[in-house]
Amino acid sequence: MRRIPTRRLFAATLLLASVLAPTAVAPAPAVHAAAVGAGLARAGDDDCPPGGLGAETEARLDRTVEEVRAQAGIPGLVVGIWMPGRGSYVRAAGVADKATGEPMDAGSYVRIGSETKTFTVTALLQLVDDGRVGLDDPIAKYVHGVRDGHHITLRHLAEMRSGLFPYTSDPGFIHDLLSDPRRSFEPEELIAYGMKHRNTFKPGAKFEYSNSNLVLLGMVIERVTGQRLQDVIRNRVLRPSHLFHTLFPEGSEFPEPHPRGYTKQTLSGAVADSTDWNPSWAWAAGAMISDLQDLRHWAKVLATGELLSPETQEQRLRTLPTGIPGTSYGLGIFETEGWIGHNGSLPGYETVTVYLPSQKATLVVMLNTDIPTATTPEPSTLVARAVTRIITPDNVYDGRTTS
Repeated sequence: MRRIPTRRLFAATLLLASVLAPTAVAPAPAVHAAAVGAGLARAGDDDCPPGGLGAETEARLDRTVEEVRAQAGIPGLVVGIWMPGRGSYVRAAGVADKATGEPMDAGSYVRIGSETKTFTVTALLQLVDDGRVGLDDPIAKYVHGVRDGHHITLRHLAEMRSGLFPYTSDPGFIHDLLSDPRRSFEPEELIAYGMKHRNTFKPGAKFEYSNSNLVLLGMVIERVTGQRLQDVIRNRVLRPSHLFHTLFPEGSEFPEPHPRGYTKQTLSGAVADSTDWNPSWAWAAGAMISDLQDLRHWAKVLATGELLSPETQEQRLRTLPTGIPGTSYGLGIFETEGWIGHNGSLPGYETVTVYLPSQKATLVVMLNTDIPTATTPEPSTLVARAVTRIITPDNVYDGRTTS
């Protein structure tokens, strides 16, 4: 068990920004049907049998998925759609490995980046329901040395309204990570990078996406429970949700099968294979791994609050403006044009997992690149936007505020 430190901390963070130009990618195979097992329904999820969206709609989706993949230079992607009463659609397109041409597999594991936040905050909210922490407790009650920690609450951290400087924006952190992306980081090291800088605004004043917030919440969970965050999430979130293909890795381990991941977040700006990079730098904010069917199930569990009391779920979904029209953020969760959930991005991989309560619909997108395009830093947004224009034209996804 990792020792839960008690020494003085320094803190802040935000996810690495992708600002480099897109790269050319070799042509990939056209859209193909999901791999065996990828479309298997979990118990209780059998209200969306394969097919049913209609031949015309599925043909439009096939064309759109391949067009967006090619235009955005995405090596490989997977799209899953489940709409009760209408049917489902699961497709993989492109390649999992550019060197071998191995096709993308809808049954693969992927790194889910900032979707990890939904699991960390769920674990925190379970402690709220247990009466062990309060959302309006100051972070200073649990972690010493956080600048303005007596005024920054756990709620501010979960809502991305703390004002703490994002550690991933610190030049020293970026250099240290990209100089040795296989190294391991401890949470206290991450917090120290951010605490070199002044807070960016007063607590609660506005929204600013920052991984520093989630690292601190992960530390709160460890100190209150006396257990590692990985163990708390596994025992209190994953097992009760029957997510048996979702894990919080100890280091760079990555279950098979998985696609190779491609990024330009390198010191030189050249494209690199980031598959085996160590995600410990993202920890409570972005280190986890999952697969299509687990993310499908998690989308509904998260949006409907199956693991929380109704009162706590209501607080979770009280989203506040982010500054992006149509998108607001709650407690480790966002709402964009009716879709509730989160997206994720870290070097080499991007995901989107969202649920539309008005239609009980679920959308999951998985990519093996995070290389930005000319129009957006997140190619996963392009895919989700294009797909929802077809399946839910009155609710077009546009989750640009997080990653």
